[in-house]
Amino acid sequence: MSEEDLMEENERLKAELAKAHAENEALRRKRAKAPGISLKVSSKGALSVYGLGRFPVTLYKEQWKKLLDMSDPIRAFIAEHDVELKAKDAAAAPSEEPPAPSE
Repeated sequence: MSEEDLMEENERLKAELAKAHAENEALRRKRAKAPGISLKVSSKGALSVYGLGRFPVTLYKEQWKKLLDMSDPIRAFIAEHDVELKAKDAAAAPSEEPPAPSE
């Protein structure tokens, strides 16, 4: 390659790098604006909700419909048991009581 070819290739690569940096910055800004919760269809055809915790919450369509139909009773239950229920930040602290046995 001649020196001129090398200079042209160098300029092309610089432009490509600048474009990639701009795209990455745009993606970062877009992610920062997003509420952090996303939806995805799993490989088995279920709906996965990401961003609520460490792992996704994955249920099939019928399960989501049943859960969504129960939104009012769930809200009422949360209000009724507000003192007993912990927020995510409080749940991270070690509990003084052993966990209740699961049914």
